[in-house]
This record gives sequence, C-alpha cells and structure tokens, in this order.
Amino acid sequence: MKNLLTIGTFDGAHVGHQQLFNQVVARAALHQLKPLVLYFPLPPKTLLSPRPEMTVLTLPDEKKKILKSLGMPAYALDFRQVRGLSPQQFFNRLLHNFDCGGLLIGADFAFGKNRTGSAVFLREACANKNIPFEVAPFYKEGTEKISSSLIRKILAQGDIPRANALLGRPYELTGTVITGHKLGRKLGYPTANLDTGIYKILPLGVFAVKVRVGTKIYDGFCNIGFRPTVNTLNTLLPLVEVHIFNFKQSIYGRKITVWFYGKLRDEKKFDGLPALKAQLAQDKQTATALLHSSN
Repeated sequence: MKNLLTIGTFDGAHVGHQQLFNQVVARAALHQLKPLVLYFPLPPKTLLSPRPEMTVLTLPDEKKKILKSLGMPAYALDFRQVRGLSPQQFFNRLLHNFDCGGLLIGADFAFGKNRTGSAVFLREACANKNIPFEVAPFYKEGTEKISSSLIRKILAQGDIPRANALLGRPYELTGTVITGHKLGRKLGYPTANLDTGIYKILPLGVFAVKVRVGTKIYDGFCNIGFRPTVNTLNTLLPLVEVHIFNFKQSIYGRKITVWFYGKLRDEKKFDGLPALKAQLAQDKQTATALLHSSN
C-alpha cells in the first residue's frame, strides 16, 4: 500500500498542524493509502540563519515525541539532502523514496531550491501521475491564522495560557541540569540551572511550571532572564533557573522537563537580596495558587 504524504517543518506541532494530520488520516483511508508525515527536525530558516538562537518551538526530539503521541507515522527529512533539488527532482524523490500515492499539503507549503516548488507545480505533477492532491486551508482562531510564528509572538508577550491553547498542550523545555552560582540555595530557593541548547525559544520572566524529574512531576517556578539583581551574567542566551517545590535531590547532569502554565511577573532588579528573597516567597505562593487552579 502506498503512502499519502504531508510535508513540512511543523514547528510546535500546534493545533493547526494537528488539524492537517487529522485530514491526512481521513484522506488516506478514503484513498486506501497509509498516512505518512515527512518533516524537517529543525526549520530550514533556522539552519540557514546567521542568528539561529531561540528560533524554535519544538526541538527535534520533542517533535518526534509529539508526532508519536499523536499517532502519526513520521519520517525526518535531512534538509541538506533536499535543499538543492529542483521541484521535479524533489517530486521524483517523493515518488521513489517514499512510495507517494497522494499528497496533502498546507496552504503555505513551498519546496525545492529557493522554494521554487509550489502547490501549482504539485497539483500538475500529481495529475500527471493520476494520484490525489489537496491543499488544506489554514486553521484559524477567529480571523487569525494559527501559525508557528503567531505562537512565537504570543510566547514573547508572556501569554502562556493562549500559547498553550494554540499548541494543544503546555509549552515545554527539556534540558540538562548544570552547575550554577548556587545563589538560590543561599536564599532558601535552590534552583536547577538548565542547558536547553541554542535553538529553543525561551520566554523571559518568572513562570508557574510543572517539572518532571525521572517519573515524578512536581510544582515549581522558573526564572528565565539575565539576573539583574546580582548581575552575574554576560551572555546572549538567558539563564533558565527552575525552583522545584519540596524537592531535595541532587540532579546535576540529569535531563528534566519543564511545562509552563502561566507568567507570574517580569524579571526585575531588586534593592538587595532580602527584597529578592521576599519576592521569591510571593512567587511561590502565586505559582502554587495558579497551578492548583489549572489542575
């Protein structure tokens, strides 16, 4: 049995993408084909950018996990292998390498060298092979097109509930716990400093979060920023610090996952450490109430 393909970057694998995947499954059944998602692990824009830092909603491992959780058979494309192909060469590869028996693409899909391949080309190419072709319309919230770029903008504004609604799940970070300055420990709020790599979008501020360590999930808050009160940071990328409530273990070198539920406040400079400590106590109270209401 041949495959009904959809192709894209699917950054965020958001509700618009999920709608497209549902259509792929339905059309595949209609045409007696198998659904298959071909995706780029990282957006081509990120790979080609001179400034790729913090441009991606879902890292390759996250995207693979989400597609699996959605029940979508998926195959990761290597952008380097296809970026120089003409539209016809690209289409031939779909036919021969991926057993293409039909195509369903999003309305903004373009491909091939310099994005010269369009829906017009694919419609004709599929007609010549007598296989089904369809362009799915944009999925909208009201009048606004749901897109990865819209969700990036909403995250930058700190509107976590709306970003989560458009993603269809809480925004998440996964990172390795690294050694920090241990300032939080002195204040009574020890933090796990996370290395999330350079690509992942990091919204700035203080957030109510849930944290998975191993198989257990804890409440906490997360500060993402440049530590203006103690001014110990001289870096392009903000620091990710997670305080896990009622947690005593040493977890250096381990991977943990953080899910965002709401923004508590912007990062700000305090008049000394006692004022910062008082604010952290308030943050814990506010985060606990917010997380309790979201259960």
